[in-house]
Amino acid sequence: MIKDEDLDILVAVLFEKYGYDFGNYAKASLKRRVNRLMVIDRLPSFAELLYRIKSDASYTNHVVQELTVNVTEMFRDPQLFKTIRDEILPGLATHPFIRIWHAGCSTGEEVYSMAIMLEEANLLHKSLLYATDLNPTVIENIKRGIFPLSQMKQYSENYIAAGGKKDFSDYYTAKYEWAKFHDRFKEKMVVATHNLVSDRSFNEFQIILCRNVLIYFDKILQDKVLTLFDNSLEKLGFLILGSKENLRFSSIASQYTQLAHKEKIWRKMK
Repeated sequence: MIKDEDLDILVAVLFEKYGYDFGNYAKASLKRRVNRLMVIDRLPSFAELLYRIKSDASYTNHVVQELTVNVTEMFRDPQLFKTIRDEILPGLATHPFIRIWHAGCSTGEEVYSMAIMLEEANLLHKSLLYATDLNPTVIENIKRGIFPLSQMKQYSENYIAAGGKKDFSDYYTAKYEWAKFHDRFKEKMVVATHNLVSDRSFNEFQIILCRNVLIYFDKILQDKVLTLFDNSLEKLGFLILGSKENLRFSSIASQYTQLAHKEKIWRKMK
């Protein structure tokens, strides 16, 4: 088990040497992930971990990948996606162009889920989906559009529960143990690294999704990131958070109204 002062040193080194800022991540959660990393990599001491980070940039990429949470699936929380399909996408049909930001998107399953729904709503041709994450390794997968074939049964069930009407297998080609989604989806995606802690707004969007990322930040950082989203969202745009996240006590709460009581979707009114 690493000590609090060890964690502070690690955070400082990652920021000063590589620019990764974990300073306002929830300490208990971050400490658990560092301890898990040391077990996985069989590191005998914190000093060994620190040495490898300082001397090996490729190992540091591995560390960042382990410290950032990369748990996702297609059409995760199907009812949320059904609400987007039924209550949000029809209103976007009047827009000449649609921009959607998936912030902290990990390996991109949710980005492809949105692309499929946009196509079914006949909106994909005039849409751009911006897929960003702190971790450069995981977002490379979005450009490939390849996911484990073993996951497709679950994803298909999620898709149907989210209001999908087609055969989910129409959207990908199966080869060996992998499912490759059709290139027309990734052609509508802009993939980039983006640090929610330190990077600025880069466009104006109709929808911003950032699900199950804020729960790992402390209150100060949550407010900072929510302000970034507010600056990036057009009036009457939609902000979609994770199931355990909320705007209720944030600095931007008064400008938003919750779209559906059960779903974590807010609309910007001011």
